[in-house]
Amino acid sequence: MKVIKAIYNFLVGDMIILIGVVIAIILLTLINTVSALSPLRGTVEAIILIAAVLISLTATLVREVRG
Repeated sequence: MKVIKAIYNFLVGDMIILIGVVIAIILLTLINTVSALSPLRGTVEAIILIAAVLISLTATLVREVRG
């Protein structure tokens, strides 16, 4: 039973990271393709990418700490 729980926790942790990064990529793609969002190009893109990755990694870490 412990092995199954360990595999489940590993997959859920990876899914949280995967979903966070996918959402970040979708946001960045929208910024680059929609002309109304063109003022957000450059520094704001970097901030969005860094924030999205940090949030998804923090969510995974919090989930692992809580058990």
